[in-house]
Amino acid sequence: MTNEGNDSSLDIRGGDPKLPAKCASESKVEMSQQMMPSDANPLGNVHGGHVMKLIDEAGGLAAMRHARRPVVTVAMDSITFLSPVRVGHLVTLRASVNWVGRSSIEVGIRVEAENPVTGEITHTNSAFAVFVAMDDYDRPCPVPPLILETEEDRRRWAEAEERQQLRLQRSKRKIK
Repeated sequence: MTNEGNDSSLDIRGGDPKLPAKCASESKVEMSQQMMPSDANPLGNVHGGHVMKLIDEAGGLAAMRHARRPVVTVAMDSITFLSPVRVGHLVTLRASVNWVGRSSIEVGIRVEAENPVTGEITHTNSAFAVFVAMDDYDRPCPVPPLILETEEDRRRWAEAEERQQLRLQRSKRKIK
């Protein structure tokens, strides 16, 4: 549900208040892909870089759905590799918008691998990625505010705000 007029009784944060606010649920992405031998090393473990590429794709799609604009990846942090992904496994990525700034969007991505023979599902990776919406001239452009519908949305927003502050502190240290 896009909130035309941005009802003041809703918990709406970030973004450009001139744009209609959007719920995180509107831009969620779920994508699945079976892992093939070409994705893996000789031991049958899928390359971490391949998983990272899938994370970037799923996150980028969620960010684009929110912004309704092309996006570029500007940060990929907190990528954790919890368990290996094996050839033949069905990998499912779930991406959801956690936070929005003026032109930036943080997306959380969860990766699970399913053994299609046994049905066992394992949480293999988690990541946070930041994307910036781009205008027609490849310049950053404003994004819609985010409607926080649930306590889970508010928790994810608060945690994402902390991560964003850390990213800003790191970038200031690099500039000096």
